[in-house]
Amino acid sequence: MEVDKVEFKIIKPKIADIPNMRNLVLKEVQNGVILDRSEDEIANTIRSYKIIKNANDEIIAFSALYIYSMILGEIRSLIVKEDFRRKGLASLLINALIEDAKELGLKEILVLTYRREVFEKLDFKEIDKAKIPNHKIWADCIKCKRFPICDEIALIKTL
Repeated sequence: MEVDKVEFKIIKPKIADIPNMRNLVLKEVQNGVILDRSEDEIANTIRSYKIIKNANDEIIAFSALYIYSMILGEIRSLIVKEDFRRKGLASLLINALIEDAKELGLKEILVLTYRREVFEKLDFKEIDKAKIPNHKIWADCIKCKRFPICDEIALIKTL
């Protein structure tokens, strides 16, 4: 079942949304699926996030486009509330972030994920993790519960 776009809105979050964002992602952080980001980290990068709110003004999904260089960005922290999964919201968010990346002039978008199928249907292609820039590995991956044994799949999309 595809999402009825009228019921949902993709918007930029406000600082006041950060506690609700952290609450939404908490279970996946505890499971080691998504890296924990402090309130201050989210606040520092708040402009890179997009959230989806439902008709009740509840945050039901979010993600961010992090910029590494003039060429490369990364989609990170993609989460959809369990009750709203498999309705196309992840694809809506990913496509919105792809549009942001294109507007900025990025050439590629990277993602590390356990849900490769979500990205593959949007033309992301698997790459060897050895091709991921070192500053990505050391800046983020070292914070992961699973580091240094990474079992995420790296995918990239050329824009």
